[in-house]
Amino acid sequence: MRASRMKQTICLALLLLLVAGAAAWTHWPQVPLPDGTRADRVVVRKSARTLQLYRGDELLRAYPVALGYNPLGNKNQEGDGRTPEGLYVLDYRNVRSGFHKALHISYPSPADQARARSRQANPGGMIMIHGIKNGLGFLGRFHSALDWTDGCIAVTDRDIDEIWRVVPDGTPIQIER
Repeated sequence: MRASRMKQTICLALLLLLVAGAAAWTHWPQVPLPDGTRADRVVVRKSARTLQLYRGDELLRAYPVALGYNPLGNKNQEGDGRTPEGLYVLDYRNVRSGFHKALHISYPSPADQARARSRQANPGGMIMIHGIKNGLGFLGRFHSALDWTDGCIAVTDRDIDEIWRVVPDGTPIQIER
């Protein structure tokens, strides 16, 4: 009887640890970047699933991301589920996105267009950094457990709010393998 009680106690303790860990992971409490902070460069490392904000050589913050559902390799054409690679610019914002805020990435570049034309394909477009689908923000960091976008870079709603605040239009974004 005593062994059974011990197993129940251990199972309950493990369950509580799992729930606490999940809560911490989904809400990731961190101090917001100070008002007036400005990033001058964004780097996305697809293999590490991170988006990093820099001011000069100083790393301001790193965020976990979800990518296109077929993330390996560079984007070749519309519908391939890949997130593009290369140097682009965050050129405008969409507050009325179907996702919690969205920053547009200047894909496709002229080189991307030429590569797609050489294959007689449409390069696609509308690649964004965005929050979670409207109405699903409660998923928090769980959204980044899988790559699920059509080629965009997804962060939590809280993260896109901060990125939106500190990254001005015209900021370069480097998307790396």
